Amino acid sequence: MVDRFFEEPKTESMRSFKLEFNQLNLSATVLDGVRKAGYKEPTPIQEQCIPLAISGRDVLGLAQTGTGKTAAFVLPLLNSLEKKATTSDRPIKALVVAPTRELADQINQAIIDLGYKTNLKSLALYGGVNKSPQDKSLKRGIDIAVACPGRLLDHVSEGTINLNHVETLVLDEADTMCDMGFLPDIKRILKHLPKRKQTLFFAATMPDDIRELTSSILQDPETVQIGTIAPVHTVSHTLYPTTDKLKKNMLLHLLRETATGQVLVFTRTKRRARFLAADLEKSKYSVAPLQGNMSQNKRRRAIDGFRKGEYDLLVATDIASRGIDVTEITHVINFDMPNTVDTYIHRIGRTGRAESNGEAFTLSVPDDELLIRKVEKILGGQIERRQLDDFDYGGFSPNLVGGPTDTRTNRSPRTNGSARTNRSPRTNRSPRTSRSPRTMDRTRNSDRQEGNRSSAREFSPRNNKHRGEQQSFSKKPVSDRFSSLSDSGLKTEEPRKRKKFMGFQGSKTQKSGPPSDIPFDQEESTDPKLPSGQNSRSKTGRPRYFHKRRRHSK
Repeated sequence: MVDRFFEEPKTESMRSFKLEFNQLNLSATVLDGVRKAGYKEPTPIQEQCIPLAISGRDVLGLAQTGTGKTAAFVLPLLNSLEKKATTSDRPIKALVVAPTRELADQINQAIIDLGYKTNLKSLALYGGVNKSPQDKSLKRGIDIAVACPGRLLDHVSEGTINLNHVETLVLDEADTMCDMGFLPDIKRILKHLPKRKQTLFFAATMPDDIRELTSSILQDPETVQIGTIAPVHTVSHTLYPTTDKLKKNMLLHLLRETATGQVLVFTRTKRRARFLAADLEKSKYSVAPLQGNMSQNKRRRAIDGFRKGEYDLLVATDIASRGIDVTEITHVINFDMPNTVDTYIHRIGRTGRAESNGEAFTLSVPDDELLIRKVEKILGGQIERRQLDDFDYGGFSPNLVGGPTDTRTNRSPRTNGSARTNRSPRTNRSPRTSRSPRTMDRTRNSDRQEGNRSSAREFSPRNNKHRGEQQSFSKKPVSDRFSSLSDSGLKTEEPRKRKKFMGFQGSKTQKSGPPSDIPFDQEESTDPKLPSGQNSRSKTGRPRYFHKRRRHSK
């Protein structure tokens, strides 16, 4: 694997050395779409990835959010497919997999805008909408499919899509696909694709373990990394220390006192996004929620209305932080701190796009300090902490210095080891009073056990057989040492109780008839039909019981 590291130009003199789109071997029809979309010059990720993708190499593209990764794979796709003859059945030649519906819609729209002069057809496939229109479009034939993993596998299982002719596979937001539970679905999709294909991975973040995983999927890839994986330099970061109870009032205060354009507010849960949007609407703000429990039509109306300027505020969960491109967003407010640094980078990347400036506000609570320090490590410096003027904090003192705060009270600090110097030396303490209650109980138990062991050794012949005459105890019969068995404490055998059997009582009885010197075979028989000595039971023997056996019919 070849790693390439490039720094993003920051001065006008450095920009003069950049390539133009017409120097990237793009066709005339694709260049017309580039000019119509308003692209003037390629971004660093586009400048490096487009030639590699056109040449047929596998590419792993890593760049900051908002640097144009979507066009970096859409333009070479259009360029390669536009040169090939289109057949009547239109088999799918390119597959783009995206983690969210919003991102799939955005990629599909970029394909339509950039390829408006080509004859290529694309379709977005995702759940939450009626499946019949998608089935009809697939039956008519498309060239590029932009799909979410779940709905794509539904079409594969039902046989409404054929992926045997796919030549190029694109995984956008590859870190999300592999790290957030999409890896099993991706592996299932790969089984339905040809082995010989071109694979393009694009992401804003790529941890080391995810990069090792992608290396098993990509074939001799070319890795292109633009700068460091961090928010773009056009975004300024600010922390507002607060508490959970003060967050809503602080947000309203920020919106009143700050000159903003379109604002994107992020929450951690879907429930909080719904209720916060309702509270802002009650405060006369033009706001729309965006969260996973909404239907796809409502989500699309919210995104389109926010993009067109119908809404000034969009309260969203992290589903909106993956690939949503709205250039008019001036502020991103983290109502809740995200769970990971990667999510923070994706959130902040929604502003400061296309070299425009943006601001990121975070309402932080003391529990967020650990993640804040990780973000500061990525940024290379401490984030500014501010305190709002004319805002009632209700006794809360904001921490403007940074770092964890000790909220424990009534604790006297230990200085110069005073707590240990007050103790008396061990030699001056009595062994019994210095023990803790648990230790004293353990000692008493051990003493009691030692006493039991000593008494057991006294009565053990094995331990006493070598003691000679000094041993006063010797092994004697039990009758000599004790007056009775009951006094010795030994368990004596009790007489057996008579058992009831078939309603009769019986027990072994001693013979009282003939004398003991008479042979057994000469005893009188109990059966008069048999001669003496031929019956198995004698007259004076134990009683006989006869049981009727059931005769089983054959």
